[in-house]
This record gives sequence, C-alpha cells and structure tokens, in this order.
Amino acid sequence: FYPSDEDLGRAKRTFFEGILRFLPWMATIDLFQHWIYTHPGHTAAQRREAWLALLGRFGSKAVDWTGHEEARATAWHRQLHYIEYGIAQLGALQLWQRFRDDREDALRRYRGALELGGTRPLPALFEAAGLRFAFDRATLGPLVAAVAAELDAMPA
Repeated sequence: FYPSDEDLGRAKRTFFEGILRFLPWMATIDLFQHWIYTHPGHTAAQRREAWLALLGRFGSKAVDWTGHEEARATAWHRQLHYIEYGIAQLGALQLWQRFRDDREDALRRYRGALELGGTRPLPALFEAAGLRFAFDRATLGPLVAAVAAELDAMPA
C-alpha cells in the first residue's frame, strides 16, 4: 500500500500520535457532556466556566491561546458525539497489545466476542475478548505507555 518504508513509518507515526492526542480530548468532551447533563439549570457563563476548567485539566499546556480566547471557550461547539470513538479506541489498543503478546489467544478471544454479537452488553463483549471496559489509570496507563514505546522505537 505504501510506496516506501519511509511512507509506512510516517503513516504509523501519524496514527499513534493521533491516538495520544485523541484520548485527552475524548476525556474532556465526555466529562463536559456529563457536566451538562448533571447541571440542567446551568447558565451560559457556568457552562463556559466548566468547559474552560476541563480544558485546563486535560488540554495542552504548550498551546498559547492569546488572542483566541473566544475560540478556546467555544471549541466544544464543534463536537457532536465522541465517546463512541473513545470506546472503540480503548478496545482496539487493548486488542493490539494482546495480539503483540499472544496472537492466537487474542484472535481466539476476539472472535469469541464477535460471535456474541449484540446478545450481550458492551462491557460483557469486552470481557469476552479479554479486554477491560474502563477508562481508568490501570487500563489507560499501560496502553499509553505501549503507544509511547512504539513511537520511541520509530525513526524520527
């Protein structure tokens, strides 16, 4: 598919870097949506304050928003839904990690989960595949470390 190893390496790097950028954004959006639904009587000012607090928690400290404060305060407008992508990425990264450790077991369990189709709730499908359905430090920490190690192993 790629005309050269250099192009393949660049595509892999872009893919893995995108994952590392995506996870904090997904957490920000998910927590903001949760805040919206748990504060039904909030004002526009409170909504803005909540969003900016989440950006302060999860957003990059390397970006200088000087002169673009309004764009930062309303960046959530561009997001329709997102947690579904986060859930998919959570499963895909764990499956990738399991596959690297034990291909046969990873494929066997994944196929078993696929055979269940829509007969079980999503956490049960993750469990059937040998994956965790949790966005906690114990689950995400090793996945982010694996992606970081993959990036470190790639030529710059």
